[in-house]
Amino acid sequence: MSDFRLEVFYTVARRMSFTKAAQSLFITQPAVTKHINELEQRYNNKLFERQGNKIALTAAGNLLLKHAETLFAIYRNIEFDMNALVNKDNGLLHLGASTTISSYVIAPLLAGFRKKFPAIQLHLINGNTEHVERALLDKEIELGIVEGKSKNQEIKYTEFIKDEIVLVCGKDHPLARRKAVEPDLMMLNSFVMREHGSGTLEVIEHALKSVGIKLTDLSVEIQLASTESIKSYLMHSDTMAFISIHALHKELLSGSLVIIDVTGLTIERNFYFIQLQGNSDGLTQVFLRHAMLVHNLK
Repeated sequence: MSDFRLEVFYTVARRMSFTKAAQSLFITQPAVTKHINELEQRYNNKLFERQGNKIALTAAGNLLLKHAETLFAIYRNIEFDMNALVNKDNGLLHLGASTTISSYVIAPLLAGFRKKFPAIQLHLINGNTEHVERALLDKEIELGIVEGKSKNQEIKYTEFIKDEIVLVCGKDHPLARRKAVEPDLMMLNSFVMREHGSGTLEVIEHALKSVGIKLTDLSVEIQLASTESIKSYLMHSDTMAFISIHALHKELLSGSLVIIDVTGLTIERNFYFIQLQGNSDGLTQVFLRHAMLVHNLK
């Protein structure tokens, strides 16, 4: 429905590359340049400036991008509402999920959704909570699921499911057979931690304060970017780590990893759906309703 030239402009503006836009739209780079030139002539304004090998939006380009985002959101709603009249749900929904959720929680939900709504296409990106929130703010996704709740007033948070973060070590760790340990004993052991920007890390830091320990009091042997790499590291070292209970099913069944209770320490949190405030289209609502229904039936 939209002007294809505007779609070309939007893709270049989001990717900041004529080459990547051409690849994404399956057209040639000269064709991308032609469409941008036509828009610049139409609006009598330059939309991009070249800065060496890079490009940047001009003031006119930023203004057009803002309007383009609004128009495409309207087109998505029109498509959804018109299809709803004939009970036909279709379209493309861009989702983002933080690392733990994308690896251990969301796959069954996505599969169930696609089975129920086969005409709705899903595109999922993943990263830490900070990355997913940034993707939402940059309008690269319409809906995200994250492990923490920041204070950004532009984002609406909706509780999804609860999670518990537990202290874990390998089965051969000296503390593996202890039923519980005092908080101070944690400072005598080495830890594997997630990278900065992880929602998990923020929750751990806040909870440790309740037992008088700062995150900086712990001896961090290494920081790793994924839960899978942390679990593998634990199995081959005398280190400890805080990991979501959702990520430990197989390892607890096999006995390769062991949960250690810490006296007085409980680390609980919610996983949240995130949307931009005041911006929720039809496809997003369909997915949210499906997710909540599945969760409430469990």
